[in-house]
Amino acid sequence: MNFFEHQDKARRQTRWLVFLFSLAVLGIIVAVNAIVLSLFGVQWAVSGRSLTQWLAANVSIIAAATLITASVIVLASLFRTLQLRGGGGEIARELGGTLIEPDTRDPLRRRLRNVVEEMAIASGIPVPEIYVLEHEQGINAFAAGFNTTDAAVAVTRGALEALNRDELQGVIAHEFSHIFNGDTRLNIRLIGFLFGILVIAIIGRKLLRVSSFARDSRNAAPAVLIGLAVVVIGYVGLFFGRWIKAAVSRQREYLADASAVQFTRHPDGIAGALKKIGASYAGSYLTTDAEEVGHMLFGRGMGYQMFATHPPLEDRIRAIDPGFDPSEFQEIAKQMDRHAQMKQARAENRRASGEGAEAGASRGPGGLPLDPTQLAEQIGQPELSHVLMAAAVAASMPKVLEKAAHSDEWAQEVICALLLDKDPEVRENQLLSVAKGLGSESESQVRALYEVIPQLRPNQRLPLMEMAFPVLRRRPPAELVRFMSLLDELIHADGRIDVFEYALARLTARQIQDVLQPSKRVGTGSARLQKHQEEARDLLAILARHGHAEDEAEALSAFQAGCGEMFGPRPESLPHLEDWPDRLDRALKALDSLRPRDKQALMGALVRVVMHDHSVTTEEFELVRVICGALHVPLPVLDGSASSESGEAALSRPE
Repeated sequence: MNFFEHQDKARRQTRWLVFLFSLAVLGIIVAVNAIVLSLFGVQWAVSGRSLTQWLAANVSIIAAATLITASVIVLASLFRTLQLRGGGGEIARELGGTLIEPDTRDPLRRRLRNVVEEMAIASGIPVPEIYVLEHEQGINAFAAGFNTTDAAVAVTRGALEALNRDELQGVIAHEFSHIFNGDTRLNIRLIGFLFGILVIAIIGRKLLRVSSFARDSRNAAPAVLIGLAVVVIGYVGLFFGRWIKAAVSRQREYLADASAVQFTRHPDGIAGALKKIGASYAGSYLTTDAEEVGHMLFGRGMGYQMFATHPPLEDRIRAIDPGFDPSEFQEIAKQMDRHAQMKQARAENRRASGEGAEAGASRGPGGLPLDPTQLAEQIGQPELSHVLMAAAVAASMPKVLEKAAHSDEWAQEVICALLLDKDPEVRENQLLSVAKGLGSESESQVRALYEVIPQLRPNQRLPLMEMAFPVLRRRPPAELVRFMSLLDELIHADGRIDVFEYALARLTARQIQDVLQPSKRVGTGSARLQKHQEEARDLLAILARHGHAEDEAEALSAFQAGCGEMFGPRPESLPHLEDWPDRLDRALKALDSLRPRDKQALMGALVRVVMHDHSVTTEEFELVRVICGALHVPLPVLDGSASSESGEAALSRPE
């Protein structure tokens, strides 16, 4: 299955979960009503009426019990889901996660940050927030979030210390697969659903506790029975809820393992991580209560569970390494002990000599060209070549710019520097706006950063910006609103908007809007392409014109190819869209709500437009990136090493 099919499956599973959750709620309501009716059994017995007559006369009792029970469950579920509206970082912090600081000197943390950034650049999603569970010695990790713009990745200290770079890369690729496939959104909804059912059991426990302190044992007896019955009902509901969670989670784990192998083309990486879990004394277990988030973890977070959320460890290993023998665990455990002893000895030597631990993990080798005709099939399914390209992009990034993008102090200034115009007069006006909006110190920093911007290759500009997104998302809402206004001033300073300026502004706006309005995040919808043909045609027309600005006939031909791919009939003319930024904004907003299969058709049409002349210009690629970012579609990185210094040379399709 490709990215869009996985998204479709996730939507179907969500509907199935809602159905099963509704059945569970209905069962709990019936059970609660049975308890209520049993309390009034004596009244019915002495009333002389038939059961039907008595129920008809007392229907308000049943209605009240039904309404109260349903309201408690639904409101509790909504409450828990709203608690997590902050995205993946919210869950990581609840579990004691520590955000990796941009200037961390810990080589293991730096290695983790490098691996996550390379994966994000390779797959075409914003860099997620990165957390470390410092007090957890078990080897584990998880990804969480409603979509790619609010995702977070967390790794335990045990995983950082036990895994080598290849194994860590395999684990991170596994977690990225969960993000691509919509599992993280599904997992958060599962947390909300199960919390609503759990609340019934909690209420029952409260009733038991209160009734146990009652002075009058005769009056307390009914309350004890009611409390006990509600506890039983709540836990029976939770029993079935956990069964649902386990059934959904186990198959997704196999899929994520397979996707990680496809991503890295290195099965020994993720297989090695799983083997070390089996060999480690701490396994993958967490010391914090992992019941609620157990289905989100890379490995089991708890010991024996009747409804395990993960397949047996040995089965997962054999799915990747069919020749695996469990006796290997003993030898791996010995190797891990020797490695830990050597590491401790090196640390003591460094402390004795006063040397710092500056050696971070090296970035990967140079990038490889991507055949753009494979673009649609590779969305959400990046491969080793993309990781190598991303590693090359990150490794050759000017260190001054990379450090500033990671800095809490200068991330906004990096984005401003990317927007400065080449015309000195226009640039000075932009810098005045920066001084007014961010202060004179920021204006000086933007000037300094601008001097380094020419060192960027064309395919490094958007990745640099995306490196700054995690820091940007943590700024106060009022500051983000002001920054949005400043960006608008900068891109309009010269009286026109070019594609890169627009791409930068829209991707930044997407990040900020998801922070300011988390309840309006969209990732997968149900709208049909037939209802948004006008917006889709506008999108194709804009892409065709900007990809073939100097050749009207070629632009028309590309537009016709895209429309033919998507709708069948080919239009006879190419519309002139003078207000293309506004038209594109409207199109992106409407098309983001498309169901996955229609997004797939749309992406196929975009590829037809882009590849009509068998090459991809930097301008086309940047516009495609912003389109994908706005549509929550992860587009793999393209190699830009062949681009000219001006950034306008074509990236020719390899033979």
